[in-house]
Amino acid sequence: MKIGDQVRFLSEIGGGRVAGFQGKNIVLVEDEDGFQMPMLKTEVVVVGEEDYDTKHVVEAKAQSAKATMKGSDEEEPENEPADKPITFKAKPEERAGGDKLSAYLAFVPMDMKELSQTRFESYLINDSNYYLRYVYLIAEGAAWSVRAEGEIEPNTKEYIEEFGREDLNTLEHCCIQLIAYKRDKHFLLKPTVNAQVRVDTVKFYKLHAFRENMFFEQPALIYTIIENDVQKVKL
Repeated sequence: MKIGDQVRFLSEIGGGRVAGFQGKNIVLVEDEDGFQMPMLKTEVVVVGEEDYDTKHVVEAKAQSAKATMKGSDEEEPENEPADKPITFKAKPEERAGGDKLSAYLAFVPMDMKELSQTRFESYLINDSNYYLRYVYLIAEGAAWSVRAEGEIEPNTKEYIEEFGREDLNTLEHCCIQLIAYKRDKHFLLKPTVNAQVRVDTVKFYKLHAFRENMFFEQPALIYTIIENDVQKVKL
């Protein structure tokens, strides 16, 4: 701001020409009648600078509007079908005779040729047309702890865990609880299953205890929990 600049007042209507200064903060503004008014520098603005700033604001808004219009004109890239996640899941197929509940607890050696050193895998087998909600519990003295829990689809088996011979004593007394149901259809209500199993840990050292079966390609030690709606192992 210098003498001769045209200014206007910010807090009131009016303005004029800068006629001089008083100290660092006071500017003398002369109006059309030649009357000089002392004003704080912060209360006036040079008209030329104001016009310049306003012009740039207008230009910036115009450029922003153009960018918005350009963006709306551009087509969004279409996702290829192969890029979309597969959400379809086929319903489990039912089989004849599968409406009678059958379930088994199975132990499978990981290396049948090295039975004395191999580790084992445990499974729950659902040999029915029902979904099974299960809880697999292990006894610890008079108390119980949950070893695994989940849901098994119809006519499938569920991997439970891998264990070694050092874990056999903890698996000796277990309990399987089952609730059977079907989805999206009516079904016959099945009693809940609450079966305690005494696992003979000596059999894990005997080759003939693991037998051929229809559930695994290799021999397995299988305990029947319920078969054809008849619970084999009871409390």
